[in-house]
Amino acid sequence: MDLLFIIDPLDSLKAYKDSSVAMMRAAQARGHGVHVCEQASLHWAKNRVAAGATRLSLTDNDEDWYRKHESQIRQLAEFGAVLMRKDPPFDLEYVASTWLLSAAVREGARVFNAPQALREHNEKFAIAEFARFTVPSLVAREMPRLQEFIDEHRDTVLKRLDGMGGAGVFRVRHDDPNRNVIVETISELGTRSVMAQRYIPAIAEGDKRVLLIDGKVVPHCLARIPRPGDSRGNLAAGARGVAQPISARHREIAEALGPVLAGRGLLLVGLDVIGDWLTEVNVTSPTCFREIQDQTGFDVSGMFLGALEARIR
Repeated sequence: MDLLFIIDPLDSLKAYKDSSVAMMRAAQARGHGVHVCEQASLHWAKNRVAAGATRLSLTDNDEDWYRKHESQIRQLAEFGAVLMRKDPPFDLEYVASTWLLSAAVREGARVFNAPQALREHNEKFAIAEFARFTVPSLVAREMPRLQEFIDEHRDTVLKRLDGMGGAGVFRVRHDDPNRNVIVETISELGTRSVMAQRYIPAIAEGDKRVLLIDGKVVPHCLARIPRPGDSRGNLAAGARGVAQPISARHREIAEALGPVLAGRGLLLVGLDVIGDWLTEVNVTSPTCFREIQDQTGFDVSGMFLGALEARIR
């Protein structure tokens, strides 16, 4: 069957570590047609959602990994499945894309992750539904409320609700001489909502990415260990990725969340766990396939394609 991947520009993808590339290679190996488009090409015309789709063939060479073939305007409902793999930011244009994808679903398209679920699961605030697995947390934009949280918990992390890759994440201690300016800056003087969480010292052991595929947990996680002097466990912020077997606590969290999220059309989810605590629920374009595959030999891409095929039979 033909699959459409909605992705960032091809030349921006780093094939040696990109999960979307790993998915496309696995799809091709299983005999599926691989087509790509960018977010900007999605459109609604003549009562149908369509996109300018380009057929690709993929190589095993990470330096020269694709060949472009024909491009044509196709309705999304013509594809066996549509995979939304555009990276954040989750801005108004991203929301507009989910509106278009929801319209495509009404026309018969099979879209993963489900566009309604993408809209409803902010990657930071989604933990609120599963508070028994989280440290004390706050979402607010009033600066006095954020300051009270810092005073109460003494050592905290502040981050914007629409951030990614560790950008705009601050560790703030109660006695930090810069705490006022950090709160003012991150909240834009109380006009922008912020998540505050109690700092988890176990970040030194890594921010563990636990993957859920159609509600089932991948047996290995990726510990993203901050570089010296940093408290951000993000590969984009220089953290080092080390694959590890999942722990009993990881499995407990994953098995509690997995069926719930899969039931909402979230085929692929990346849970972030620090120590024993859930910190984020990533649904837009979860990563870490290649790192886990390369270090453990476990075929994450194959597991994902198998789950996708089962969904659309």
